[in-house]
Amino acid sequence: MTKRNALLASLAVLTVLAAQPVAAQSAARVSTRTLPVIGNTPQVCAMQRGRIQGGALTNINGLDGDTLRILQLTDPQTLAARAASATISFEAFCNFPHRVRIESQNNGLWPTDGRISASTGGGNFAYALPYQARLTWGDTNGRLDANAKLRQITDERVDVGHATAGDLLLRIEIAQGASNTATNAPLLAGAYGDTLRIFLEPR
Repeated sequence: MTKRNALLASLAVLTVLAAQPVAAQSAARVSTRTLPVIGNTPQVCAMQRGRIQGGALTNINGLDGDTLRILQLTDPQTLAARAASATISFEAFCNFPHRVRIESQNNGLWPTDGRISASTGGGNFAYALPYQARLTWGDTNGRLDANAKLRQITDERVDVGHATAGDLLLRIEIAQGASNTATNAPLLAGAYGDTLRIFLEPR
């Protein structure tokens, strides 16, 4: 073999060897892996402290912290209950279908010291006052009648089929002459009260 032929053969071998890595690279596979990104939002209901709706007060001084104070519970001439009303607004949200529940601890305004009862007035006086509490929450409405017939816990429950956010409105009304005995019956002397609770809770 001449030097020229040997050189050509060497070049041919080098050409083949140089082409092999290119062929190997084009045959390589792309490696992939899936990375899910997940998260979770818990079921949460929250309600802020109440505030009086502007211009929605009758015979009520307003909120003292979380306490609603009535100015004059009775008429000074007849001692019959005076009408009183207020609308309280609570900024709230609940991010799942839920239930709104309003609960009265006493089922009306009853003496707070426990010393006044039916026997104290000899049957001629009232010793508890009924009232109504109306609730508006989104497109849901409910009403609690605290009739003061019996001192006990009473409540009203309304299911809400969707998440809701905004102002929860509570309207409290005591009718003129309201009484647990007879309309316009005079009220026995003493301090009267009830505790209302509002719950946003799972159904």
